Amino acid sequence: MRLLILGTGGMANQHAKHFAAIEGVTLVGGVDVDPARVEAFNTTHNIERGFGSLDAAIAWGEFDAVANVTPDSIHHPTTMAALKAGKHVFCEKPLATDHAKAMEMTETAERMGLINMVNLTYRNVSQLQKAREIVQSGAVGKVKHFEASYLQSWLVSKAWGDWRTESQWLWRLSKKHGSNGVLGDIGVHILDFAAYGAGSDFSKVFCRLETFEKAENNRIGEYDLDANDSFAMTAQLESGALGVIHATRWATGHFNELRLRVYGELGSVEVQHRHDWSKLFTCLGADAETGTWTEVEVDPVSTNYMRFVEAVRAGKNLEPSFRHATNIQKVLDLAVVTDRDRTEHKV
Repeated sequence: MRLLILGTGGMANQHAKHFAAIEGVTLVGGVDVDPARVEAFNTTHNIERGFGSLDAAIAWGEFDAVANVTPDSIHHPTTMAALKAGKHVFCEKPLATDHAKAMEMTETAERMGLINMVNLTYRNVSQLQKAREIVQSGAVGKVKHFEASYLQSWLVSKAWGDWRTESQWLWRLSKKHGSNGVLGDIGVHILDFAAYGAGSDFSKVFCRLETFEKAENNRIGEYDLDANDSFAMTAQLESGALGVIHATRWATGHFNELRLRVYGELGSVEVQHRHDWSKLFTCLGADAETGTWTEVEVDPVSTNYMRFVEAVRAGKNLEPSFRHATNIQKVLDLAVVTDRDRTEHKV
């Protein structure tokens, strides 16, 4: 498979590293509007060709698939162009900035029979995959309740850099730079983490969003710091389970931590994932009577990168697909509506 890397910012390095490690995959080109950046990226990853635009790369055409690692607001136009050129697409999350655009991307890919997947990276967490397996096996019984959180602290800690001076963080705080705040940036991850682990999609949501004061007039240079910093959501799954989901960039002491607890009538599972480790705990069977939790060892699973390559080779789409990401985007869109209207909405 000949792969084009579209966008050569920070996350693109992960794409390049993972795809290059897969047998049979060749990185044939890098694309970026910044000539210096694409040249440095290509040198780092031993990529022969560089392009200043996707149009130029498509005119060349000697590639089979695109890894779209552009900013969120650019996903829609670039993915549509790649699909119309007959290229398979592996897109960073969120798929688009709203449900309508995501649906157009989904329907185009499906109509053209092209492989389409979204890099919801926490599907790579083997503990989450195992938790879903346990839930779907019936070992926890009917799921009644769940709770999920995604905690980051880069607004209070410089562990990942200084957001006040670095554009890679500032754009995530600015609506006009294409950000939908913590809801769009990491909300998409924790919604997927929760629904996937609990084994059911969403049926109802209600969300509150908050943007806190971070600088004088909430502005730094060209960046208006008006995107949401925190959200708290109540949600119901199609299975009937009720739960709470929250995320923030103000979680002092938590660099990058996701947690999911799924409670059933017979037992429970808990997944903890941090930047440096992951753990799965279960409380099943007789242990439910004593409240005894057991850590479960889990084998590694195929990554999204591996599954995309597998899907292209087999000519059959795998998850997480554009359609799944579009369903998640609908929940994200409704979250904003519920915050505005102060009322629960059906998905």
